[in-house]
Amino acid sequence: MRLCDLNPGPGIGASAWHVEMDGHGLLMDAGTHPKREGSAALPLYDVIPERPVDSIAITHCHHDHVGSLPVALRHFPRAHVMMTELSYFIVERVLHNSVNVMKRQAEELGIAEYPLYTHREVDEIAPLFQGYRYNREIEWGAFEKAAQGQVSPTLEFHDAGHALGSAGIMVRGKQETLFYTGDACMHDQTLLKAARFGDVQADVMIMETTRGTRETPANFSRAGEIEKLIGAIEAAFERGGSVLIPTFALGRTQEMLATLALLMKEGRLRKQPVFIGGLGRVFTEIYDLQSHRANRQHTSLQLNEALDLQVLDRDHTATIKLGKGRLFVMTAGMLSENTTAFELARRMVGEPAHGIFFVGYADPETPGGRLKAATDGETFHYSDSVGELAKRCDVRDFDFTAHANREDLLELVAQVAPRTLILSHGDPEARAWFEEQVRSRWPKTKILQPQPSEVVEV
Repeated sequence: MRLCDLNPGPGIGASAWHVEMDGHGLLMDAGTHPKREGSAALPLYDVIPERPVDSIAITHCHHDHVGSLPVALRHFPRAHVMMTELSYFIVERVLHNSVNVMKRQAEELGIAEYPLYTHREVDEIAPLFQGYRYNREIEWGAFEKAAQGQVSPTLEFHDAGHALGSAGIMVRGKQETLFYTGDACMHDQTLLKAARFGDVQADVMIMETTRGTRETPANFSRAGEIEKLIGAIEAAFERGGSVLIPTFALGRTQEMLATLALLMKEGRLRKQPVFIGGLGRVFTEIYDLQSHRANRQHTSLQLNEALDLQVLDRDHTATIKLGKGRLFVMTAGMLSENTTAFELARRMVGEPAHGIFFVGYADPETPGGRLKAATDGETFHYSDSVGELAKRCDVRDFDFTAHANREDLLELVAQVAPRTLILSHGDPEARAWFEEQVRSRWPKTKILQPQPSEVVEV
């Protein structure tokens, strides 16, 4: 088995792995790098021009895992595309939204390469997408090779518990097995239950390391975080302010809406309209429609019925009145420029009455990361387009992660018992922590951290 990491840079980036097994080639994920622009954000597809790509398998529909899928299919036009059936209901909407975002960035930021693909291109490749149920073994090798009697390797999607449709991928060849975790969550969230990797064992494992630098406090509980969030929201309302919860449109938005819906139902938070973005509304409707297919809690909870959801588009963020206890659950989670959340935060950050409450990671180099890092009263650089702002509102950080805690991932290593462990999807410090821990506990396990475009034999 040969593996190649196509992520163009270290750390969390454009997830894409090329696998050669038994004469067949598989591309696992086709993301875009969240910190880069234009073609620099793409995986290194050019490094495998002469190697086969018979199929493309997608773990889930976050942009860092699926955002370059149309570009991948330009490089590998004969590949068929596999994903879970739940991701199948989402993927086209994600890609079409990417086109809209890139077009807007081309106009507003002058990024000449955007869009990297078009709406028409997304429509043309959509018939190649195939959705499969979890825990079904699927042949993925080239059809013509199979017709010649060459046995195809198989793959199987295992529920990763990260977002609707997310999966780890088990790949089986004649003599070797590979497990790719994708992004996984090993604990229950408000809606989605934990990953179901209970029977997985493999010779080689590619494992995410997102939270490798973050130790889980001994007294931590999700219920405790919810109590803190309730208190922060009510305090902002009592001050006459509004609350902004920046989220990612897929996954985190629905988890936060479910949390708010349950709190309002229980009378622990007063009932009121919740403002969300248009894409968040679309994915919320899919969560509701597919609730019977997902491994989730509160299966009867329909978010659109339980909450008074109001769509706030970007054109109205400058005019909507703040104050009087308004509640916004808006994309983007890191306050990326030219988003509704970015504009709302710009208006709110200088007013002490308001609250901006983060419920996930924000890269230090993003507007959200810079806001979180600033001290109270400090003037900080919000963005190149806006410049300096004074931080006077209440900014807090709550841990509602959809990624596995590092302690849970070590338990997964013990269960899977790979002879070779490949560390990915994490900052260098996070991967270093895992390498140290694994070496001390399982000294016979081979640990690899391939460089971008490096081909490794495993």
